[in-house]
Amino acid sequence: MIDFLTSEAGIRLGAFIAIFTAMAAFELWSPRLERDEMIGALKTRRWFTNLSVLLISSIILRVVFPAAAVGAALAAETRGIGLFNMLPLPALAAGIISFVILDFAIWLEHLASHKIPLFWRFHRMHHADTGFDVTTGLRFHPVEILVSMLWKALVVIALGAPVLSVLIFEIVLNGTSMFNHSNVDLPRPLDRVLRRFIVTPDMHRVHHSSTPEETDTNYGFNFSFWDRIFRTYLAQPAAGHQAMEIGLKEYRGAVASGLIWCLALPFRKLYRRRSG
Repeated sequence: MIDFLTSEAGIRLGAFIAIFTAMAAFELWSPRLERDEMIGALKTRRWFTNLSVLLISSIILRVVFPAAAVGAALAAETRGIGLFNMLPLPALAAGIISFVILDFAIWLEHLASHKIPLFWRFHRMHHADTGFDVTTGLRFHPVEILVSMLWKALVVIALGAPVLSVLIFEIVLNGTSMFNHSNVDLPRPLDRVLRRFIVTPDMHRVHHSSTPEETDTNYGFNFSFWDRIFRTYLAQPAAGHQAMEIGLKEYRGAVASGLIWCLALPFRKLYRRRSG
């Protein structure tokens, strides 16, 4: 069990480093937006904070949930509990169905994080980033990360999801979060094709608009069809990508990039949003 979890952590870390490096290089080579928040000193400040939040969240997660979602799948398999551990379904079919259901579970969790005030208190730290790049996809409050892992573990156990499918899902979820938050300039025809199936940076950037009506759209992280099915899809921001304001209107400037400020944000005044 310990050897397996060590290997799982190593695989995930290797995938993270490879994807993060690739997306960071892509951003430098072909940036979509060039703003103060994404260049120079403010970018450095943002990156330090966002990566520090990731490190803190990762340490806390490993202490509280050392087995994480993959460990939950292994425990369910060992004990023979969960839907797919009871049904005579081929492993490949169970894995694919589990992947799709887990993706929907994350979409639903994301929707709840915007609609339920207590959850929004923590999720708004992610949206308070006034920049939008690969590190934004890693900026989630430690409490939100813990709640998210608990939710995933419950879904995994209920499904009896195959261990390999959960491992793949976790790697893909982390990778797509970095991809769809990245400041990369994809060719428009390619973006139009890709967003029919997966969430692209231009699609998800709309979700980070300071306009509440636009923030309350495009909740997907991996598959893009959930937003079309539930009518929360919005193709483009009203002001266009170059002119749109990113972040939350209540928190502007360098203050939103401070590490201590970010960690303390859930305990600050909760402003009433106009939409959702």
